[in-house]
Amino acid sequence: MKKWITRKLNKENAVAISQRYDLPMLIAMLLDIRGITDEAAIVDFLDNQTLTASPFEIKDMDKAVARIHAAIEGGERICVYGDFDADGVTSTALLYSYLSDIGADAMYYIPSRETEGYGMNREAVARLYERGVKLIVTVDNGVAAADEIAYAKSLGIDTVVTDHHAVPSELPDAVAVIDLHRPDCDSSFSDLSGVGVAFKLVQAIEGEYADVDGLLENYSDLAAIGTVGDIVPLRGENRVLVKNGLMHINNGDRLGIAALTEDAGLSGRRITAGSLSFNLVPRINAGGRLGLSQKSVTMLLTDDEAYAADIAADLSSDNIERQRIEREILGDIDRLIRTNPSIVNNAVIVVCGEGWHKGVIGIVASRIKEVYAKPAIVITIDSDGCRASGRSVQGFSLIEAVFSCSDLLTQCGGHPMAVGFGIRRENIEAFIERINRYAAAHPAPAPSLELDCKLNPAQLCVELARGLSLLEPYGAGNPTPLFGLYNMTLRDIRPIGNGKHLRLTLTRGECTVHAMRFSVSADEFEYLPGDTVDLAVTLDINYYNNTENLSVIIRDIRFSEPDEDGMLSSKALFEAFCRGDDVTPEQARSLLPDRGEFAAVYRFLKQNGGYRFSFDSLLYRLPGDIGYGKLRVILECMNELGLISINEGMYDFEIGMCAVDGKVDLNTSVIMTKLREVSG
Repeated sequence: MKKWITRKLNKENAVAISQRYDLPMLIAMLLDIRGITDEAAIVDFLDNQTLTASPFEIKDMDKAVARIHAAIEGGERICVYGDFDADGVTSTALLYSYLSDIGADAMYYIPSRETEGYGMNREAVARLYERGVKLIVTVDNGVAAADEIAYAKSLGIDTVVTDHHAVPSELPDAVAVIDLHRPDCDSSFSDLSGVGVAFKLVQAIEGEYADVDGLLENYSDLAAIGTVGDIVPLRGENRVLVKNGLMHINNGDRLGIAALTEDAGLSGRRITAGSLSFNLVPRINAGGRLGLSQKSVTMLLTDDEAYAADIAADLSSDNIERQRIEREILGDIDRLIRTNPSIVNNAVIVVCGEGWHKGVIGIVASRIKEVYAKPAIVITIDSDGCRASGRSVQGFSLIEAVFSCSDLLTQCGGHPMAVGFGIRRENIEAFIERINRYAAAHPAPAPSLELDCKLNPAQLCVELARGLSLLEPYGAGNPTPLFGLYNMTLRDIRPIGNGKHLRLTLTRGECTVHAMRFSVSADEFEYLPGDTVDLAVTLDINYYNNTENLSVIIRDIRFSEPDEDGMLSSKALFEAFCRGDDVTPEQARSLLPDRGEFAAVYRFLKQNGGYRFSFDSLLYRLPGDIGYGKLRVILECMNELGLISINEGMYDFEIGMCAVDGKVDLNTSVIMTKLREVSG
């Protein structure tokens, strides 16, 4: 359940933008909504094609360039030390490719996620020393590797750090530390990913009068993949890198990317930032999770078409295997939640399992967060220790929450939206209690879905969707425009794609809208013809038989005009009561149902032979106005007393009716007894 919020619009501003820049009114509105309102920002957003900021604005860039030039001139071996995700892989490929092209004695190294973990490690440094490396240049890591860099220095190896992660209080003793988040860095743009920083280093090595357009032509395809993969805001220089990169990717300029695109089934289609995010980046990341990061770099660099195709096939196989492992872990978690539903009442959901794959638990945490709209942490328990990965919701700093329990951890790192840490098995229960105590004192905002604006269905047309292309590429900081269609009457539900998807027909007044609901079957769809619903949709153009057609894609759907605030506060109160948090007598009384409400719910369930759709739809279809918390209490009580059975997992909610002999005394229910005690 999420609260739908329409972003604020200054209509006068939008009209002025439309008139001044001769833009469609909808585009002007979206620019205003996204805070792109002054002339420089608008021109930069709509027309930017090349990088203008000098790389020498960045602290220590001059030192890095001087040391790298010295290494090249002196014939010293340089190692590009990368990371195993898409950002790290593309950073490595970009810098290694460039150094090789200008005659450097270069090699690259990416640590194993499984055996070495993130960043530099002493064993790897020792191996690089044995191979004659005199200079390490890190990409997408290094700012927190003070001990490893000191060890390298003791062996006579210098280090240049290029990174974009949070800067510790003390910098490592490197020749140069390039990180735009340094407090003393005066760069005009600080949101670059690791590959973006690597690109700026290449630009700096080329010198003050570098042919930036030539560098974009050669390397922006790599930069685009890493930038999208690291989910940095697609504004400013990131937008330039991705725009240029997509152009070259669509031209098929790099064999490795073309092979990966073909293996993903995207040949002949226009590649967008969304294609990178959902099709290419997961394949590269899967290689890092399951062991093919070195091959990923090779694929991006090779001139052998057959070899590129072989590696792309391996990465796709790894991605399929990653998906299988993910499904297995989610299945374990689903069974865990069915057995112990109270887990999801916590403000921070923490789940643990034996032997879950360390490389996949971060994705699993994201899935849990998406389903329950709460911060989620997944812990895998192994004989060699416990590893955890967490994902947060906007407005709740998970890294601060985890740091509040730092005495229970063996290591920790991350940022507000994602964390990774180690923990001893015997400390897990204390950690769950402590982090939820922290969350009670620092509650996360209510989950929300942000709409750009409401649309009148009469406005929908191909021209409207075509105009939106001015805002591409979409991604973090510049999401695909999401529109609200309100008070639509559902008229027809038609399965398509072998029953895997739905084509809905809806009307409002004289307007008829056809919309797609993907990955939902007719059996899973909880709405009926005649229901009045609100839709959150994106718009696209579908090309079929040389004809352009508007495609309306449903991203979310709900019954019209719900009492969102009331439902969310009632849900939060019920969960707080179940957790044992302090609840006032008045709050407890608001959760106490009367006999008439019990009877209404039981009668509805009996007439329908139970219920198998979502809790929210049950709440909507029940007669009267029982409220979220009360209905939860009623169902818990009935389940406890054997009147019904509840089978609720991550993705489904089903109520079955039980055979009952004689009358059941509601006063014997544990949950009702506790509520009455608190309510006084």
